[in-house]
Amino acid sequence: MKQNINLLEGPIFPALSKLALPIMGTSLIQTAYNMTDMIWIGRIGSDAVAAVGAAGMYMWLSNGIATLSRMGGQIKVAHSLGAKDTDTAAAYAASALQLGIFTGILYGILAVLLHVPLIAFFKLNSAQVIADAQIYLIITCGLIVFSMVNQIFTGIFTAMGNSKVPFLANMAGLVINIIMDPVLIFGWGIAPKLGVAGAAAATVLAQMIVTVIFVIFAGKDRLLFHHVRLLSRPKMTCIGTIARIGVPMGIQSMMFTGISMIIARMIAGWGDTAVAVQKVGSQIESISWMTADGFSAAVNSFVGQNYGAKNIGRVKQGYKTALRIAVVWGVITTLILTLLPQYIFGIFIPEPEVIPMGVDYLRIIGYSQLFMCMEIMTQGAFSGMGRTIPPAVESIALTSARIPMAMLLSSTALGLNGIWWSLSISSILKGLVIVTWFLLFFKALERRKA
Repeated sequence: MKQNINLLEGPIFPALSKLALPIMGTSLIQTAYNMTDMIWIGRIGSDAVAAVGAAGMYMWLSNGIATLSRMGGQIKVAHSLGAKDTDTAAAYAASALQLGIFTGILYGILAVLLHVPLIAFFKLNSAQVIADAQIYLIITCGLIVFSMVNQIFTGIFTAMGNSKVPFLANMAGLVINIIMDPVLIFGWGIAPKLGVAGAAAATVLAQMIVTVIFVIFAGKDRLLFHHVRLLSRPKMTCIGTIARIGVPMGIQSMMFTGISMIIARMIAGWGDTAVAVQKVGSQIESISWMTADGFSAAVNSFVGQNYGAKNIGRVKQGYKTALRIAVVWGVITTLILTLLPQYIFGIFIPEPEVIPMGVDYLRIIGYSQLFMCMEIMTQGAFSGMGRTIPPAVESIALTSARIPMAMLLSSTALGLNGIWWSLSISSILKGLVIVTWFLLFFKALERRKA
């Protein structure tokens, strides 16, 4: 069975769809990972959710570091394959993995050594919540290298036009996570009741298994990984190019997380329950943005290969097709979050006094989903051409505006809802700005090529 999709020739929509659907499935699997944790942890109580929410911020922060290696590697592998240069593509793949392994191990060591001040940043109120957050951080971030390597493998396989392998690998991880979560959280048979630590252990175990599956598939590949020499001496020129492309997006991701952490600290002023609401609400919302992000990865590879092949017209048509899909998905998720918030939130935290707060979050954030999907899709197109600075600048500037906006709006009668509105308004602005910027950039590119 042919695994790699031809992105350089033939109808665009079928090619994009074949590549995107498994990626979107992979993104939904990742969302299901997180939601499985939240559903089971929510049965312990909102305090446990608050603990995971605080510690989980540092897992989110690690994604920014992984983005550096993943996006730089994915883009250059796609460009090289589009130019029919397999040896160069293999060199970039090896360099991305080497860089990811190094940064993942380093991040894990720092997380373990600094777990006390890292959790203290959030100024949580309960001693038990703080203790649970610390142990969750030590386990998940201490072994974060597996998650980071999995993201890089996903990017490389996607750049090859093969999105089925990441889907299958992550599906296996999801099954492991679903099985092990209740066993390790609540105890079963000889397995002890570990609570929050059990959720962390189940997540890490699933990530390890995903890594093993990726290695097995890579060993069978003959298009690219057959030429990859992971144990060879690092090629600093390749690592430098990966860093040059990946650093803006890595900084963008880390800044986004850092700003979210500051917002979470503000939210903690309304109590640990408010932190839990934000954590669960963001996990529910991730159905929208992780699916859009999955399609964005397909757009990145499509644009990357065609840009490498100097096929600008096909790049333009691919972006238009993807943007239409983003609009449809954004409208659907907006309707779901604004019309059914009570039923959705109640699945995660059934405590009656918490549900109204969650309903407010989902309704307010729901209005921004269309624009958020447009933003994520356009980021994929920009980065596919190796232009990672424009989306980084736009995202950092408007995401930073959330802090003063949240301070201002939360000081009014809106209270906590003012913070939710700051998130929604900034997402709307980001979607409008980056789409406009891309269209102007592409017009200038077409004039230069004419």
